Amino acid sequence: MPVKLAILFYSTYGTNHRMAEIAAEAARAAGAEVKLLRIAETAPQSVVEGQDAWKAQVEKASALPAATPADMEWADAYLFSAPTRFGNGPSQLRAFIDTLGGVWSQGKLANKAVSAMTSAQNPHGGQEATLLSLYTTFLHWGSIIVAPGYTDPAIYATGGNPYGYSHTQGAEFDDKAVASISHQAKRLVEMAAKLSA
Repeated sequence: MPVKLAILFYSTYGTNHRMAEIAAEAARAAGAEVKLLRIAETAPQSVVEGQDAWKAQVEKASALPAATPADMEWADAYLFSAPTRFGNGPSQLRAFIDTLGGVWSQGKLANKAVSAMTSAQNPHGGQEATLLSLYTTFLHWGSIIVAPGYTDPAIYATGGNPYGYSHTQGAEFDDKAVASISHQAKRLVEMAAKLSA
């Protein structure tokens, strides 16, 4: 039976959306059943419409379903992708996490594999702190963290972040970036399959 993977992303300008798409392609190639889900926008519409790139991303992502607690219950594994905000996840992602109390209290997030990716404006803009703060939340859920670690040369080729792939906003998604994201997604699927065996 294939691993059911929920890839949940929040993206202000499209970076994390693209990362999620690359991960979804790799996870499907690894045999997973994938749901690509957007985290709902919570910023005031007037603020979003004040920035053309932000507005365009909201419109692009609106074609995808918004993540729900039911999606979390459905999935065997989770991959989150969101930008860093002062060393933490963005408020939109935290607001979604705050809706999960019901499924968490019933143990429906426990024993499921989880990993995370992030981005920031510059290479040292809080990516590792963001991933670690998300992993702290996942530990409270009882989920099993599957970080990429140093398990493939692709990790070194993109800066060597063992906590999860991190992208510098505005940089191209070259072959190295695709390989690193793909490795993390495939590793997550592989570990989730072992957990459910």
